[in-house]
This record gives sequence, C-alpha cells and structure tokens, in this order.
Amino acid sequence: MDEIIKGIYTGVLEGDHDLVVENVQQAIDSHVNTEKILKEGMMSAMAEVGRLFEESEYFVPELLVAARAMQGGMELLKPLLVAEDVEPIGKVVLGTVKGDLHDIGKNLVGIMLEGAGFEVIDLGTDVDAEKFVKAVKNSKPQILGMSALLTTTMANMPFVIEALKNAGLRDSVKIMVGGAPITQTFAQQIGADGYAPDANQAAKLLISLIKK
Repeated sequence: MDEIIKGIYTGVLEGDHDLVVENVQQAIDSHVNTEKILKEGMMSAMAEVGRLFEESEYFVPELLVAARAMQGGMELLKPLLVAEDVEPIGKVVLGTVKGDLHDIGKNLVGIMLEGAGFEVIDLGTDVDAEKFVKAVKNSKPQILGMSALLTTTMANMPFVIEALKNAGLRDSVKIMVGGAPITQTFAQQIGADGYAPDANQAAKLLISLIKK
C-alpha cells in the first residue's frame, strides 16, 4: 500500500502524469483512504516541488509538469473527496482581470491550491468586476485572487476592489493579486491584502491568509 503512495509522490515530483494517474487509480481500487492519497501522495510531493523551486533546483517548467501530473490524480480523486465530504481548508475564487487572456500563472496557482486542500473556483480569463462581485456574493470565499500579465489590464484590479466595496462585500474577503507587472507597492496602493511573485509563494500566502 505504501508503495502506491510512494508511486504517486514520485510521479508528482518527477512530473510523470501517467505514473500519478496509474497509482491513484490503483490506490482507489485498493480502498486506500482518500485523504491519505491526497495528503501523503500529492500534497507532500507538491510541498517538496515548492521547496525545490525556492532553492532554484526546479524552475517554472518543472513546476508546471508537476502541477499537471498532480491535476491528473486530482481528477480521479475529486468525486471521492466530495462523496466523503472531506472539508477543504478554505475556498478561493480566482480570475484573470478584464481585457487579459493570460492564464498559465493563474492555472498553476489553482492547481497548487487544490493540491494544498483548497476548493478553487476558477472564473477563467477576461473577468469583469461584476463577475468577481457575483462570485464572491454567491460562493462566499475567504480569498479572491486576481491575475494580470499586462500593464494595461492591471489597472482593472482597483475597479474590482471598488465594486466589492460598493456591494458591501469588501470586508468579507481577503484580496490577493499577482502577475508579471504587479508589485508589492501596487498591491498596497490599490488596497489588496496580499501579493505574490510566483505560484508557489501565492499558495503559501493564501494558506497564511486563511489561517489569519
């Protein structure tokens, strides 16, 4: 049984999608505890991937293939987690702001957060303020994450925050921003609660914001 978990761990660490899927399916067929598959197989592997990324032993391509490998396992595991009513550690709404169609960074953050035990509601790209407000109102997440890759579209972030204030929802959610042109200074200027320079830091920051 531990060999199966080890196979999942190794598959995620090495970005081997097929190995992860094969071992997750085997674990499910062998009635291994779903939470054990998630925590010991996938979450611990992604934590190690994050550590290697911070130590500059892994780079964005390795991070991406590891995240995609884990996503393959998550697709098999999700229905079981829902059926077993495994409580997520938090709920996050993610989206790339209006006018921006870039989604690699956002998707990577979403995958890593799912692996860390979050429920992730991904609104996709080109998301206007109204759609963000509606998602916060309906889904009641603890965190709203906004992404932008262009200097022209990052200007839409404060409009979302203003719209949340006007809807009386600003105090109900922590707002995190990220993307290539975003800085800590910009995040503070627009009144966001947090900023992360990359997907790994974003996952860590979100966990710390939830704990607060």
